[in-house]
Amino acid sequence: MHNMNHHARIVSKALLLTGFSLSLLGAATAQQLKYTTGGNSWDADSLGNHRVVVTFNGAAKVARVIIPWRRRDEHPEQKRIIIQDAQTKQKITNVKALSINREQGDICFEPASGKGSYYIYYLPYKNEGRSNYPKGVYLSPEQTADNNWLQAVPAALKPNATVQEIQAIDTFNTFYPMEVIATAAEEKQLLLKHPGAGYLVFPEDRQFPVKMTADLPQRWIQKGPSQAFAGQADKGEYYAFQLGIYALKELKDVKISFSDLKTADGKSIPAAQLSCINLNGTTYDAQPFHAIVNVPAGKIQAMWCGIDVPASAAAGVYKGIVTVHPAGAPAMPVKVTLTVTGKLADNSGFNEPWKQTRLKWLNSTLAQDNAVIPPYTPLEMKDSVISILGRKVGINKEGFPAQIQTFFTPEMTSLSNQAKNLFTEPIHFHFTSATDGKDLKWQSNGWKIISRDAGKISWQAINTTNGLQMEVTASLEFDGFMDYTVKVTALQDVPLKEITMHLPMDKGASKYLMGLGQKGGLRPDKINWKWDVKNKNQDGAWIGDVNAGLQFTLRDEHYVRPLNTNFYLQKPLLLPASWGNGDKGGITIEEKGKSILVNSYSGDRTMHKGDTLYYNFHLIITPFHPVNTDFQWSTRFYHKYNNLDSIKATGATVVNIHHGNDINPWINYPFIEWKKMKDYIDVAHSKGLKVKIYNTVRELSNHAWETFPLRSLGHEVYSPGKGGGFSWLQEHVSEDYIAAWFVPEFKDAAIINSGMNRWHNYYVEGMNWLVQRVGIDGIYLDDVAFDRITMKRIKRVLTQDGHPGIIDLHSANQYNKTDGFINSAMLYMEHFPYLNRLWFGEYFDYENNTPDFFLTEVSGIPFGLMGEMLQDGGNQWRGMVYGMTNRMPWTENSDPRPIWKVWDDFGMQGTKMIGYWVENNPVKTDNPLVPATIYKKDGIVLVSIASWAKEDTTVKLQIDWKALSIDPSKATITAPDIRNFQSQQAFDKNGTIPVAKNKGLLLIIK
Repeated sequence: MHNMNHHARIVSKALLLTGFSLSLLGAATAQQLKYTTGGNSWDADSLGNHRVVVTFNGAAKVARVIIPWRRRDEHPEQKRIIIQDAQTKQKITNVKALSINREQGDICFEPASGKGSYYIYYLPYKNEGRSNYPKGVYLSPEQTADNNWLQAVPAALKPNATVQEIQAIDTFNTFYPMEVIATAAEEKQLLLKHPGAGYLVFPEDRQFPVKMTADLPQRWIQKGPSQAFAGQADKGEYYAFQLGIYALKELKDVKISFSDLKTADGKSIPAAQLSCINLNGTTYDAQPFHAIVNVPAGKIQAMWCGIDVPASAAAGVYKGIVTVHPAGAPAMPVKVTLTVTGKLADNSGFNEPWKQTRLKWLNSTLAQDNAVIPPYTPLEMKDSVISILGRKVGINKEGFPAQIQTFFTPEMTSLSNQAKNLFTEPIHFHFTSATDGKDLKWQSNGWKIISRDAGKISWQAINTTNGLQMEVTASLEFDGFMDYTVKVTALQDVPLKEITMHLPMDKGASKYLMGLGQKGGLRPDKINWKWDVKNKNQDGAWIGDVNAGLQFTLRDEHYVRPLNTNFYLQKPLLLPASWGNGDKGGITIEEKGKSILVNSYSGDRTMHKGDTLYYNFHLIITPFHPVNTDFQWSTRFYHKYNNLDSIKATGATVVNIHHGNDINPWINYPFIEWKKMKDYIDVAHSKGLKVKIYNTVRELSNHAWETFPLRSLGHEVYSPGKGGGFSWLQEHVSEDYIAAWFVPEFKDAAIINSGMNRWHNYYVEGMNWLVQRVGIDGIYLDDVAFDRITMKRIKRVLTQDGHPGIIDLHSANQYNKTDGFINSAMLYMEHFPYLNRLWFGEYFDYENNTPDFFLTEVSGIPFGLMGEMLQDGGNQWRGMVYGMTNRMPWTENSDPRPIWKVWDDFGMQGTKMIGYWVENNPVKTDNPLVPATIYKKDGIVLVSIASWAKEDTTVKLQIDWKALSIDPSKATITAPDIRNFQSQQAFDKNGTIPVAKNKGLLLIIK
């Protein structure tokens, strides 16, 4: 379908322009070796992606051919050769390899059809393992030749067959030109020509990304090293080029400097417009980025440089010097000549990403401003109390929260004037002396504001005690995120029995708990938890009630976000030196006096003079905003690429385009088939539908134009790993990566990203481009490998200029070994303020869990969100207690349309949802295992009841008729007919109602 993609077409055009054939010295005479593509004319999954087309013109019974294939793969002698008769397509069994190495293959075979063409496949593999995580295994050599034929092969047979061309299955798989290796003899000649040089520089065009780090390409032998480079760019274009550095001996700390570029008549492009992405830039969180580049002896390093041509630049020929300076080695100047055309580039050239124009995006600061994102409101400060949407934080003189209050109704559908306290006393530390067993007394001069704007207030306090100083730097943001850096410095040797932090939680805000090895639900009476970062992605918990709660996480200054979603064990948490203290640290949670005390302890230690420890922590105050029930009833996702008329006919309003289809084929890289995507979105908009796309980070398609520039950044963007996976990755990326998700239909092979890095800047820019150029209405996130900084930026670019910017997050349950036993809601709580819906998700058990689990881990309600169910279609009866359905048409039995019809017939817009967790809910059942949630309008109410009882049961409704504004003497209770849910019936308002095990009812009382 997409094998000959846009990428491939452009590259093939480039190859034709640069001359597709080049002269090679074969064993006997010089011959022209052509590199072409085979137009997908064979089955790559059994024959491999590469073949040599050989012509035999002789009359002998044995053909001999010498193939100067110049292979980049190691140990070609350990891989099978398959020879096919081009006329009959039959496999030739009589084959004898005289010698096989990386430079050439010397092969005899029986030319079964006599004169004509024969195909020699030289990298055949088979896919083993799971279809979405394949393992390409290269076939071992096999002996199929008949003994008599082998003995008849003449010892002194001269080559009598010729190589016509080397073919790759398609352009995307070709090794030409940057992966065709130089021979040892050519390399030796090169070194003889440049005696004494510590390194050679090969300037290279952006069209030919350097792909090999251990082999010189033959192209560089032909071109030779150079101290000059010329290119052409439009005004306003970001022009990228490479300096390929070949280290003859080890190079340390390679730096690159730039001069101004000047025309003969004195016009200039200032040096500040030139940069090297390998060395400098801006991190994902807007800090300066600097990297040290070392090049081991015998290796090649591509240094990707960019010239950001000003839109105001005059047309002309600009010249300047780019200088390579390795530490302790001679500098090498490279003359750069850039011809700037009279044409103004459209959008800086970003619409032509095959020109590597988007490398500029790696250093973007787009949407880093701290502008408040609706529905949040600007921070307000009065004395020592800071107010945010629905919450207040009071700060004590030490700089810690004295109290946090929330102002959400128990229903979670609106704000109230009624404050709910989170604490019984301020958050505080205890430093217990090992000398006398007493707590050290801290002195403080109070806190001072260090920065303040509408979205964030930061403050600082210095606290001192005998021999110690505690520097507290903290901030509160508009969404309820609090960041605490607590730097403790020893002014003299101080032996300590214990350092502990206390969160004295109010019992009314501690009903539920999630994290620290506990699934979401009612808080256990006692928790005694120890650090185990090697196996567990656990460093805190969420504790709270539906309308008041707090997530706390413990960190130090070396915190790095670990990998998640199947890959935690490959890059786990780092144990915080402060909180962990070897194996001494841990957390206990239990009732103590009036409070539920969260006690984070770190055990005994001696702090020596000059020692510094960082007792950092994050607090996230929940809920984030009231629940938007009307959005839930009116916004109905259809999660599949499909015909738009048929989608509209279902009643869905938003189409989610996953990856792995015609308009979004490449995972997390929706930039190749974007015109098809735009056409689809334009038609959807004309029909009143919205369209969101799958686009995230964690892994990146091998079809990304920037794959090799990103590889040149070492482990910044891609994680280190064992390699392997689909054949394309093994053949072109070679080693040191983690193979990720694979889509067989498109042969889309992804590589795992390394965590927080500059690719996130590109991601934000890419999202902006998709909103502006393609018209996407939001994104579907499938587990998330970025933090809240990137999340805020994404929400800003998605919602600018009145765009809806709808974000839903799907998670596969992360509470398992490969994910480090973390709860999905714990992992993603920092993202919740910017989401519109949850879809939690695969491997969530909707049958064998309690209502409290549904409420805390699945529904989103304690955070101001609502959700949908996935695994096995969910449990539709239990789901409705939380206003959840499943999602069309992801699993066979997930059809929410019957319930959507009830919503429409009843008129859910504008109803007031009152959940079973609300103490004064006007409709209750007499069985706590069969809770009831109501959706109330004037004089009529829809009641959802669902059973968690062990067997079929009956319930009686306890109804506060006055609160419903319904006259009981005229009231009726009916169950409407709902396909695959319930049959129509009426109930006596004082009688019993039968409820089947694991099921429930939707009742209308009017």
